[in-house]
Amino acid sequence: MKFKLLVLLCITALFARAQKNNRSTFVKENYSKIDTTITMRDGIKLYTIIYIPRDQSQKYPFLIERTPYSVSPYGKNNYAVRIGPNEALMREKYIFVYQDVRGRYMSEGRNKEVTPYIPNKKSDKDVDESSDTYDTMDWLLKNIKNNNGRAGLYGISYPGFYATASLPGAHPSIKAVSPQAPVTDEFIGDDANHNGAFFLMDNFDFMNYFGKERNGPVEDYGSSMFDASRKDAYKFFLHLGPIKNTQSEKYFNHRSYIWNEYLAHNTYDDYWQKRNIRQYLKNIKIPTLVVGGWFDAEDLFGSLHTYEAIEKQSPENNNYLMMGPWTHGAWARNEWSKFGSYDFGSNTSQYFQDSLQTKFFNYFLKDEGSWDASEATVFETGTNRWRHFKQWPPENISQVSYYLSQNKKLSAQKNNNKNSFDEYINDPANPVPYTAKIQARRNNEYMVEDQRFTASRNDVLVYESPALPADVTIAGDILADLFTSISTTDADFIVKLIDVVPPEEIYEKEGVDYSLSSYFQRLVRAEVMRGKFRNDYVHPQPFIPGEITEVKIHLNDICHTFKKGHKIMVQVQSSWFPLVDMNPQKFMRIPAANENDFQKSTIRIYHDADHPSRIVLPVLQ
Repeated sequence: MKFKLLVLLCITALFARAQKNNRSTFVKENYSKIDTTITMRDGIKLYTIIYIPRDQSQKYPFLIERTPYSVSPYGKNNYAVRIGPNEALMREKYIFVYQDVRGRYMSEGRNKEVTPYIPNKKSDKDVDESSDTYDTMDWLLKNIKNNNGRAGLYGISYPGFYATASLPGAHPSIKAVSPQAPVTDEFIGDDANHNGAFFLMDNFDFMNYFGKERNGPVEDYGSSMFDASRKDAYKFFLHLGPIKNTQSEKYFNHRSYIWNEYLAHNTYDDYWQKRNIRQYLKNIKIPTLVVGGWFDAEDLFGSLHTYEAIEKQSPENNNYLMMGPWTHGAWARNEWSKFGSYDFGSNTSQYFQDSLQTKFFNYFLKDEGSWDASEATVFETGTNRWRHFKQWPPENISQVSYYLSQNKKLSAQKNNNKNSFDEYINDPANPVPYTAKIQARRNNEYMVEDQRFTASRNDVLVYESPALPADVTIAGDILADLFTSISTTDADFIVKLIDVVPPEEIYEKEGVDYSLSSYFQRLVRAEVMRGKFRNDYVHPQPFIPGEITEVKIHLNDICHTFKKGHKIMVQVQSSWFPLVDMNPQKFMRIPAANENDFQKSTIRIYHDADHPSRIVLPVLQ
């Protein structure tokens, strides 16, 4: 028996090794490779790598990714192990095109952070990502033989932005585009800021390598700009102090033009407005598949609002939305069935690749198969099922208010008392951490993390509903409507929506007395608002100390079921560190703040008849 098992294991290992070797050689055996440059209308040359099927018995469409992250491996004899957005499409065979965008790696020119689109180009000097894509397509059609005249674009994150940017002023050969977690509006909701609050930790680390400048085309930018090694990110950034200290000799020292721009533009001014690609997604008729993840810490906003912008501004669109239980780009992985305390019960990334992505490009670029996808295909967390809707948000939702109330209660009824409030003191010297874990880099699971670590703090307010008598499913946008007064002239507000889960559903341990365990406070959605932008992102306004003020915060969409027996919880706080930089709680240009500008603020959240603070949930009927 042992011998048979040993033989079986050996055969299995040999088969697995053969499969691995087959995958590693598949590209070279089935594709020829061209390394070239393509000249844009203003004379700038963009480095482009093209993989062409060796089988010339049919014509193939182009499938293109434009990226700022390098198209390596460079050199005609150096082949990538895998090409295309998934293995199935690689084996289907397309003409795969990879391009270093303007000013990055081996392409000439100067890169602009989220290059602004130029709607009315007057000369060949007016170039943007749309025109670069257009010029690339012109060259490909004329110079690459055996193409069928059609092209698709795709990309995740920054490459997702370049996919979106191909849509306005698109080349007629572009027949399908899939922006995935696309950078979309970096002041309102994507990587750089959320509602004007600067995402310090992520951008500090990202720009340490991405923001490094170069002197002409390079295959490798080399090491990071400075040493930011650490064991505890919370302590590191607390010790760093005001954000202006990032420009010290030890760190950026004004050597990154993007970091300089971030700190220079701390309102929704012309710099950010020009980079909001949403406003240009008008009359888009190219089939578009927008993809995102419910747990995407970088560009959840981008996926949802790219889809929304096309829907609103392009009445005859052929626009589809896919939202799954993924972190940033996890839908491109071979396996994604668990995350944090979640077990989704299936391989959700494989479902996307097989059921939507492969079919989308095959149908619109090759006329192969069928395309019968719903307008919106979304994963419902809490029940672990895929939902299919004719639109997003769905039609049959009701806006249901849950009111903050006395004694830490979240209620379906308003509080009729007068002058009812809770208060806390937010201290910049002791900010609320965004995660319970001590880590050097961002804890990617913070978006589903157990929030008990903050619920016990004096600077966090907690409101909890009774146990639910039946399932409550929410689908769409969440609104937090707060009535507050503060003792200073500015403050941040973070609102967290939490699913309070019975412990036996989380731990699943036999023989445990769960009556002695506290409920698990699983984060469902959270968002921050820098208070001075509560009325206008362009023209910030100070608070009048002690005056009651309304602050509305839109939390990103969700599709989630709070199951029977669970509770709904809301937490309110005014720091989320070091995910978000510290607000000095003084109305001023925060990038110019000194140590002595930071001050404590007494913050009240009202919940009385005249000031009914609440959270409004889109309940699916």
